[in-house]
Amino acid sequence: MSNQTIHPPDTLNINTITHFYDRVRGILRKSSQSSELCIDFSNVEYIDSAGVMTLEKVRENAVEQGVEVTFQNISPDLEKTIQTFSGKIIKPQDEQAKQHPLEYIGGSVYKLLLVFRDFMNLLANISYFGFIALFRPKLRRKGEVIRQANFIGVTALPIIVLVNFLIGLVLTLQVGLQMRPYGAEIFIAQLITFAMIAELGPLLTAIMVAGRSGSSIAAEIGAMKVSEEIDALRSMGIDPVPYLIIPKLFAILISMPLLAAVATFVGIFGGAVIGLINFQIDFNAFYNEATFALRYYEIMTAFVKSIVFATIIIVVASYFGLHVEGGPEGVGRSTTRSVVVAIFLVIIADSILGLLFYL
Repeated sequence: MSNQTIHPPDTLNINTITHFYDRVRGILRKSSQSSELCIDFSNVEYIDSAGVMTLEKVRENAVEQGVEVTFQNISPDLEKTIQTFSGKIIKPQDEQAKQHPLEYIGGSVYKLLLVFRDFMNLLANISYFGFIALFRPKLRRKGEVIRQANFIGVTALPIIVLVNFLIGLVLTLQVGLQMRPYGAEIFIAQLITFAMIAELGPLLTAIMVAGRSGSSIAAEIGAMKVSEEIDALRSMGIDPVPYLIIPKLFAILISMPLLAAVATFVGIFGGAVIGLINFQIDFNAFYNEATFALRYYEIMTAFVKSIVFATIIIVVASYFGLHVEGGPEGVGRSTTRSVVVAIFLVIIADSILGLLFYL
């Protein structure tokens, strides 16, 4: 393999790219297959977008000719400019060594610790301003809590009602089929009531709110971050946490227990409907058995779970919204991550709370 080196001019801009490109094309015409062309940037002090596009064109021509192109002695400033305009990081060939597994693991753990630190800082700020805002209403925008509660709670009601009704219906059908051989269909009411109040009602509501409202909150804050509205608020002396996040926190803390209560009632009603149709359980008998299983302990359990789930959703959505990177595409990525992480943490929290309440 034959190697050739070319030195671009010290300023690679729109005024010099024509001469440079003609030189490279001349070299490529004379190059044989499997040869290598090295472009040495040791003398280059400045490159603009036209120069970067020329380098990309040189790469394409070299590939067509079967010539391998490498770049050497690129300064950090030049590399940053090339990355900005081409979307690719061009590094010398000797710096493209494979990362050691231990280095990769260590870097991943370090990044995870940084994320945990930032997440806990945001949680502390939200907790502090949430408490202060209870006594200082001027910290939050007038009418914003009601507007957010309408979006998070009222507009989410139809889908939550439909899903929980179907869940209660299907769960009752499956449980009833298992109890029918033993003649114990009447106990379906107690089982469905307990399951919906203590577990499925709050959990399914949280999952749907995380996917619907949590993603919207993350996208809204992320769009403001990308358009530099968050920085504009800070430059005006306005903290984005009480201004943007606290109204959403109050709204979701109000909405989640109410939504969970509606979801629970609708799920039990769905069970009563299939109990009447498929197992001939009268509504009065179903009601009596359901109220027999209903205890204040389960109601408080559902309430505590709803509050914890609501806090997780708002903190996760706010975190990913405030840490968006990469423009509009980054908003989409952060929104997706916020939904995945919020649902994961909700399920983890549900498992922990279940163990604490019933062990």
